[in-house]
Amino acid sequence: MIAFEIAPEEQAELDKALYDALNPLASAIRSRQTGLPADRMWEASPVEVALSVLAAWKVMDAEVRRLTAHAAATAGSYGASYEQMGAVWGITRQGARKKWPDAVSRSAPATAGRSALTLFGGTAELTQAPSGDWSWAGVGADGTHVAATDGKRYATAEEAAAHAGAFLKEHAVDRS
Repeated sequence: MIAFEIAPEEQAELDKALYDALNPLASAIRSRQTGLPADRMWEASPVEVALSVLAAWKVMDAEVRRLTAHAAATAGSYGASYEQMGAVWGITRQGARKKWPDAVSRSAPATAGRSALTLFGGTAELTQAPSGDWSWAGVGADGTHVAATDGKRYATAEEAAAHAGAFLKEHAVDRS
């Protein structure tokens, strides 16, 4: 398995970014629990402060898990295998399949020159022309249609998929 490590300065930057994201959430949680305004966050008891920080980390953990599952589904939609995802995550193929059961499509492989992409609640179909160029057509989650990218061609399936993915993201339905 591949081990991904970060440099100490990257770890310090990551820690700072996480704490910067955590503090407003912890302050809001503490304010709701104690009735104190957020600007008086340190006037709560040390136990209340510590528990609100713990509660904020729990919220962040759930959000990281959701975003991780989304990243795994995206990788799977581009053709990544459970073995590859497991290697990146430091777990076995079976562990990746258990962690993200729907990330890799179990359907029959797409025929050469044609494949489907499902992201953000929409779908796109990639098609290879006899010349070898690629195009795509799609329907966003909001119902917006694009037909065969209006004659635009791409050199690779990956490039067409990137443009299709950007369209699908732009036309996703906000679920918040």
